[in-house]
Amino acid sequence: MGWIMAIFDLPVLTPEQRRMATKFRNWLLDDGYLMIQYSVYARPCVSYEHLEKHSRRVVDHAPLTGFVRVIFFTDKQWQLAINIVGTDAELGRRSPSPDMPDQILFW
Repeated sequence: MGWIMAIFDLPVLTPEQRRMATKFRNWLLDDGYLMIQYSVYARPCVSYEHLEKHSRRVVDHAPLTGFVRVIFFTDKQWQLAINIVGTDAELGRRSPSPDMPDQILFW
């Protein structure tokens, strides 16, 4: 069906802000998101209902400070992405985007 992506820029200047940002990142991981980059997380969804449910859950768990954006991708759009690993594009390795986890494919 598709993927939901949460991208965010949260303040981490104070111990309380760092705690809230860590709590949010840990919640995303516990809720089935994959860390794409440090503040970019994605989760596969098998239906529009799951996309809506998980976007509401991100809203409910997002810290009150900072910036959080939720983006949706179809499976086809997700598969077209190219990952370049390494700091030098000439030396970097290209790999496909992560596949839909087997448990989700079962649905």
